[in-house]
Formats: sequence, structure tokens, C-alpha cells
Amino acid sequence: MKHCICMVSDFFYPNTGGIENHIFTLSQHLIKQGHKVIGITHQYNDRVCVRYLSNYFKVYYVPFPCFYLEGTFPFLFCSFGIMREIFIRENVTIIHGHGAFSGLCGDSMFAGSVLGLPTVFTDHSLFGFADISSIITNKFLEFFLSDVSRVICVSYTSKENTVLRAALDPNIVNVIPNAIDSLMFSPDPTKRHPNMITIVIVSRLVLRKGADIMAAIIPIICERYPDIQFLIAGDGPKRVLIEEVREKHFLQERVQLTPGMIPHSQVRDILVQGDIFLNTSLTEAFCMAIVEAASCGLQVVSTNVGGIPEVLPNDLILLAEPNVSSLVDQLEVAITNHRSGSVMPAHVKHQRIKELYNWSSVTERTIKVYNSTSSRPGTLTIEKLQKYYNRGSIVIAIIYVLGIATAHLLLYIIEWIRPKHLIDKAASLPRQKQE
Repeated sequence: MKHCICMVSDFFYPNTGGIENHIFTLSQHLIKQGHKVIGITHQYNDRVCVRYLSNYFKVYYVPFPCFYLEGTFPFLFCSFGIMREIFIRENVTIIHGHGAFSGLCGDSMFAGSVLGLPTVFTDHSLFGFADISSIITNKFLEFFLSDVSRVICVSYTSKENTVLRAALDPNIVNVIPNAIDSLMFSPDPTKRHPNMITIVIVSRLVLRKGADIMAAIIPIICERYPDIQFLIAGDGPKRVLIEEVREKHFLQERVQLTPGMIPHSQVRDILVQGDIFLNTSLTEAFCMAIVEAASCGLQVVSTNVGGIPEVLPNDLILLAEPNVSSLVDQLEVAITNHRSGSVMPAHVKHQRIKELYNWSSVTERTIKVYNSTSSRPGTLTIEKLQKYYNRGSIVIAIIYVLGIATAHLLLYIIEWIRPKHLIDKAASLPRQKQE
């Protein structure tokens, strides 16, 4: 069964990050297996309209501005006409949205429900329940996923979090972990310092990534172990704090900071210089950084938050509580193991990661999720109204029902103004000209 998949997210190339890399790599493997894949994201500076990436991966950069942190505001009815036009023009059979914080992803889930197209949503992050940002995000997510076909989470912890936040049926939620291209993260022991033990940190320097814990650990370890140095690759508002610690304790020669956030293509060059990888995150759904570090042969020391305990086997990672004393203790264990030579060889770690996390397996499992979906009626049915009505209090339920009813009314108007046969005719013109 071959599909035409539409990947939708605000987080996409030319930005770099975990979601961006996941979408692009998964799309490339789906194309290699004979599926058609297109993408929809918002405009990036002068990057508007249509662009073609590797293997004729067609991406629509729609003219929607960013609202907050590269995410657009959920436009709902305003984006419905554009979504419908693209879906019909490209003969889309499955809509696959990524990222709970992406307004464009939510719009695509909503449009798919109205048009009767199968929808798949992948959640890449963990969110709370108490702060204002999380409450608003969760309510939008609950609305957009009221009629979703399938949901994919990257860990079982992420699955529990998403099911609770969006009030989902656990039976429609699948767990498919992330993957890496092991060829891009191969070990190279010759790059390590011969006389020093290097602790590498590759992370955004923000509160959520435990930058305050990181700043407290550095002077403690450097004072106890004169043959330890730190290599930190990352940027963010907490970078000033790391620089202040380095200057206060006169550690300029032992704590090296890269000039800003490095591109993902250069992460391996940083990792292979290290012996130990330190992750101080306070919340993570999966954490690709520790997988990449283990693939490069580093001993991983990490907090045991979120889905991290599910990622690596116990002999490849040392887990600690998200506090300074626990992480220092585990770092000392890693340093002792390194000095005694009782660490697993780098090539063995690389081979194990290669077998555990590869894109071929992720692609096959994702295709099975696609095959389990089916088209739905594009009309407003009692069953569809019931799905939106059973979403909480009576006030919320009425708002949700009015929203889906208004969308179907808008669909009738748009179909009268712009019938499907006109879109098909317009889509066939370039192909005729090319022939």
C-alpha cells in the first residue's frame, strides 16, 4: 500500500533541531520506499511558496508569521482554505503532524478531520499541567486531537503524558522511538586528549536543560580532579551563567565553550573529542543527544527524568537524580571507570546503538501505523459531533461542537467558491506543460 503523506509542522528546515531532523530523515526513508511525501511549514524570512529538497521532497512554505518560539498561532478557519487546496492538489492520503506546540500542526489535524482524511500526530515533548502555557497548549491539543486517527509518541513516558493531556484513548497511541544515522556518529578515539579526561555537554543552555545544575557541577569536578576538562557546545540565556562560573573559578583553560549553537552536522566532531557525556536535563521525552553520544563511544551520565531511563541499556548509561550531588557521584563513578579501563570499547557501543536505533525500523513501524488508518466521512456526522462533545465540561464541549460545525459550514462555502475539479485542473496544467 503506497501513501501520499503530508508532513506538517512549524519546526522544519532551515531551522535545526530534533523535530526538524526527525521529519526530514523519516520523509527521505519513506520516499525511498516508494511513498510520496510533501511538507507544509510556515515561511522562514524570504523562504516562501514551494521549495524542493533532496529526492524531490516538496515543501510548502505557507505565508504564516511566527507567534512564539518559531511556532505559529492556531489559525483554525483562516488556514483551512490553504490546507484544503494543498491536500487536493497533491492527492494527500494521510496527514502527519509533528509537535504539540506547532499551531500549523493543529490546523492540519483539524482540517483533516473536516475533510475526512486520516490524521497521524507525533508528540516529541513532555508538557506540564499547571502553568498557564501548558494549560492553554493542552486545551488546544485536546480540541485538535478529538478526531485524530492515530498518535505516535517517542517513549512510554511520553505516551502517558500525551494521553492525560489530550484525553486520548490509549489504544490509538503507538510508541515508536527516534533513531539516528549511525554512520554520522561513528567513534574516533584518536580525537581524544591523551592526558586529560574530557566531559562533553551538547545542549541548549536553558533552565529546562538543567543549565543551573551544570554550572554548579563544573567547579566541583574541576577542583577534585585536576585532569578533567569540559567541552560545552550550546547557546542560550544561561550561557552567561556558565561564563561567569568559568571566570570566577579561573577555569578558562579547562572549560571550553563553542561560539554559539553548532549545526547538527558538526555535533559528531564535538562528541568524538570526549570521554564522558553529561546530560543535566530536567525534562525529556526521549533525548537524542545521549543516543548520539553513546554511538560515538562516550560513557553517558544523565538525569533519570522523563523517558530517559527507557532510551539506553543500563550498561551504557549512569542515571542520577536531577540534583548536583547525585550527578557528581555518578560522574565520579564514570571517571573511576575510565581511569581503570573498565569501560566498554567504543566500537562495541556504536554497534549496539546501530542495532537499537535505526531509521529502517522506525520507517517500517510508522508505515504500519499509516496502514492501520482509514478514510472517514467528510460530512458532519453524529459520531463526529459526539467525539467533540465528550471532551470535558459542558461549556468546553459546546465550544468544540460549535467549532467543528462552523468548519463544515465553511467547507461548503469554500467548495462552492473553489470546487475540487478546478483545483485538479490547475494541478494538471504544469504536468501537461512539462510533457
